[in-house]
Amino acid sequence: MPKRHNLPALIKATLPLLKRQLMTEAIEIASVPGEVPVIEVGFPRSERLPIYVTDTGSQLLCISYLWRDSDVRPRLRSKLMETLLDLNPSVPLSAFGRIGGHFVLFGALSPESSPRDVALELATLSDNGRDAISTLSDFLV
Repeated sequence: MPKRHNLPALIKATLPLLKRQLMTEAIEIASVPGEVPVIEVGFPRSERLPIYVTDTGSQLLCISYLWRDSDVRPRLRSKLMETLLDLNPSVPLSAFGRIGGHFVLFGALSPESSPRDVALELATLSDNGRDAISTLSDFLV
């Protein structure tokens, strides 16, 4: 099994860079209890979505939950799926997907990534999530 890294220390090291990139002081990090170590990066008092980061050993996964399956207007569902596929190549450092009943935006990095690389991924994912919600809101109830 690949070696897992000290994810909390890596995320803490990214905070000054991330705050600068997003021009905010309001970033909180918390461990999410469970079998797999997950760190939640939250943006209180902001329209930004939380980002969940985990170290699989072979990659760092960064996931933002956009909306629930039940939030999609049924008559626009296939058009939304087509739109997400069309948008995927043009969304930098991120991709659309589904986990269970949630639509997500995710990115992945090498576990050897520097704090600068992780901060860039988190900032980009946060911006992309905010843009996705506003751009695709017509598909949601």
